[in-house]
Amino acid sequence: MQNEGDWSCDSNDAVQITLVQPGEQKPTTIATFHPQFTYPIFGDEERIFGYKGLIIRLRFAAHDLRSHVHISYDEKFKTVGDTAATDINKTLRDWISESAFTSLSEYEKAVQNDKNAKDFVPPGKLVHTYTTNGRNYEIWAGSLADPDVRHLLERAQIFVPLFIEAGTPLATDDPEWTLQRWTVYFVYEVITPPTPTASKYSIVGYATTYRWWFYLNREGPKPVAVGNGPFPYPEKINFFELPSRLRIAQFLILPPHQGSGHGTHLYTTIHKACVEDPTVVELTVEDPNEAFDALRDTADYHILRPELIKRDVNINPNPYPPDTGKKRPRLMPTAALIPTKTLHEIRSTYKIAPTQFAHILEMFLLSRIPFKNRVAGGANMARLLIKKHNAEDENDRRYYWWRMLVKQRLYKRSRDVLIQLDLSDRIQKLDETLANVEEGYENLLKALDNREERIEAREEGEEAEVDPKKATIAEGNANGSFGRDRTKRKYTVIEDEEDEDEGPGDAAKKTKKF
Repeated sequence: MQNEGDWSCDSNDAVQITLVQPGEQKPTTIATFHPQFTYPIFGDEERIFGYKGLIIRLRFAAHDLRSHVHISYDEKFKTVGDTAATDINKTLRDWISESAFTSLSEYEKAVQNDKNAKDFVPPGKLVHTYTTNGRNYEIWAGSLADPDVRHLLERAQIFVPLFIEAGTPLATDDPEWTLQRWTVYFVYEVITPPTPTASKYSIVGYATTYRWWFYLNREGPKPVAVGNGPFPYPEKINFFELPSRLRIAQFLILPPHQGSGHGTHLYTTIHKACVEDPTVVELTVEDPNEAFDALRDTADYHILRPELIKRDVNINPNPYPPDTGKKRPRLMPTAALIPTKTLHEIRSTYKIAPTQFAHILEMFLLSRIPFKNRVAGGANMARLLIKKHNAEDENDRRYYWWRMLVKQRLYKRSRDVLIQLDLSDRIQKLDETLANVEEGYENLLKALDNREERIEAREEGEEAEVDPKKATIAEGNANGSFGRDRTKRKYTVIEDEEDEDEGPGDAAKKTKKF
């Protein structure tokens, strides 16, 4: 019996995902790529035993994602006792439609001769169009209660375990009143049909969102009336009349289309729908990873920055009353440093979750302090320990108060942990966390500046020299897992968790982290 290593292969390398469209004689390949994860399907080690030269090709029609599984190999392990090669067909049947297990010739014939392809349009309603690098794209949105939306999503959900870390497909067999809470956004490129009978649409990615009940406090807005009499049964509830949070669940841009800003277009389209819906209180995200945080921060920063500039939001460098003198109070009200009422109005208008809004505000306030007055600009760290409110430079004082504001938020988020530490350790942890948060903001601000330089150069017909890594962050290029090489927003020593509550049980178990 040969060594097991001779018969074991990396499942990520073995699986090849192919997008196809009709050609002159038979379907042609327009993109081939590998998954980022296969552990949900083939185990934590992402290994497949029992084959040499193994290729598992998952084919998808570019417009409607009609799927096909084709397995080839050079040699297969002969069963010895209880040791046998992995049953790949059986394993994949738990993740992909039974219709995918036809012969290759039957699949190619179905794609090549699809009579409905020419008239295919994505399900739902066209909600956004845009052009990138001379190519045209559309975003369509529809309710999961729509059979056409549900059918397309069911085909697309094989991408979830392959590109969304810890992701699991949505259950599409729930009662209709539950499915109505879900909206699916499909991103498509509009292409020139390769044949007269082919579709002009090619899939780029998709996202899912769901609504869940927003629990109002006494000071919040008045509840929306749902009729007279006793509270209705679940099947009679119109969720679109109830105050709700809108939560992004799954979010995926396929690898062939990464690097063109489609993630930002998709996110901002969802945000716009949220703002325009009077029953939605705020937009949240379910269990985002660091890379999606970077995309979200970039998009929200561009959304909020014009309004923050218009309102002239800044830190008050001299918050003490004139008659205070040398005897200054130990505690400084936040409202004396920043216009809290104005900021609440902005946050409510743009429906950004509180912690997310705090991140954007902190990044914006940091950007208003000259670079030379910040640590990244060469400020002496020893100076930071001095009471900056005594400094002559107003920007130094702003930077001092900026640090205090961020520390205040971090302390509030982690108070239960910090109060268990000695004072010196507590101060050290806060300083370490603040340094990490500030570094993340500085990286994003540099990326945003880099992006603006590229836009200005493009408008003037010139080519600007840019740092590709910074440009990638600024353009919001994302895939389902968002990679592992993005700028971190929260590499915190103290855990800085989101203040977005968990969603309802049925949604929480279906949608996992990005």
